[in-house]
Amino acid sequence: MKMKTTLLTLSLFMMGLFACTSRQEAEQAAENSPSPIEAAAEQPETHGMEKKEVTLNSPLNDTKCLSCHKLTDEKLVGPGWKDVTTRREPVWILNMITNVDMMLEKDPEAQKLLEQCLVRMPNQNVTDQEAREILEFMFHNDGQK
Repeated sequence: MKMKTTLLTLSLFMMGLFACTSRQEAEQAAENSPSPIEAAAEQPETHGMEKKEVTLNSPLNDTKCLSCHKLTDEKLVGPGWKDVTTRREPVWILNMITNVDMMLEKDPEAQKLLEQCLVRMPNQNVTDQEAREILEFMFHNDGQK
């Protein structure tokens, strides 16, 4: 038993000695190593792969808005979008995009548009997020932020 205790004590002493040496070596290596700026300067400059083309995600492409609406004030099938954000409140526009049936049933302005265009706007089943993106595009089209 005494031999085991002696071996254990000797082992712990040796581990402590090596640990101290390792710590001292680590501190010495840290002192001799370059600073982060120096280390970065030694690295070659690298970049990602060159982009050959980019496709922008337009809410108009996803919802087929442009098949019935122009970005000008010219009527196609539906009314043109120029200055729509100055003529209509954002909530009205969002409801017209996402709740067409309700708007045509209850809203006098939507009913007037139906009389003028003679074609009922189809429900495009856009999500609330897509409708918001379309609204933001309309503001951008009108030169507003």
